[in-house]
Amino acid sequence: MTMRGEGNIRKLKSALTPSRTVQYTWSSKDILAPQEDFQVNSAVGKDIRIESMGKIHCTVSGKPIRKAYGDGMSFDAFQSSPLAVESIIRPELSRIHEGVALRDAAWEEAHHNQPHVVYLSYTGGVKVGVTRTTQIPYRWIDQGASGAVLLAETPYRQLAGLIEVAMKAHFADKTQWRAMLTAGNPDPTLVQEALLSAKDEAFEQCPPDFEAFMSEDDNVHHIQFPSVAFPEKVTSVNLDKVPQVEGTLEAIKGQYLLLDGGRVFNVRRHSGYRVSWDFG
Repeated sequence: MTMRGEGNIRKLKSALTPSRTVQYTWSSKDILAPQEDFQVNSAVGKDIRIESMGKIHCTVSGKPIRKAYGDGMSFDAFQSSPLAVESIIRPELSRIHEGVALRDAAWEEAHHNQPHVVYLSYTGGVKVGVTRTTQIPYRWIDQGASGAVLLAETPYRQLAGLIEVAMKAHFADKTQWRAMLTAGNPDPTLVQEALLSAKDEAFEQCPPDFEAFMSEDDNVHHIQFPSVAFPEKVTSVNLDKVPQVEGTLEAIKGQYLLLDGGRVFNVRRHSGYRVSWDFG
């Protein structure tokens, strides 16, 4: 499988192996046309290069743009596409279960009027989040979680969002990316103890209206990320400032490529960017 090419970046795809290690796949498009994916775990420990071709194409329309919004969208697409609907970031705003669409009824019916979970994940610290049931464990992998446990199970997105809002008074709801990356692959026992202790606290703090949806499933889902080393400090690098990023790939975690010298490259943040690449 070739690990050299040119195309428009998309977020890394992922899968969890039976050993609970993430297998990452590089994904790209020729503007909007699919290109062949390839696995990149084998490049860990080897030299890689990603070079900007000086172009960005909207991930929705394919048109050339000067600045990307959301996951590589033009401003118009960001304002109108269901892929950027407000209830993605704020699940409590969803109303499709009432028959009320914020942007696209068919898309919201398929993605938001579906079973969801509220979860606690460990990303260097415990945080609360929401995802569609079918996005387990991919959502946890994307945020760089070393472990996660279910907190509540709901029939639609808004209800999960309301539970998350109630839990925000007690837990963080955003990943601190620097802490997540420098945490590396923490001791699974530490992760398990932190998550189960947090879940006990969440049950104590749960408003009565939501008690029926709280999950008794205490299984902690452990996740290991491919690495040869993790840095003590990290510095973000991006193609807007540095048109070529190269060095030894020391780890992959979340949507980040971790290079020697503590440099980190956020793949998802570069969705739509036209680049050439050479992995190992």
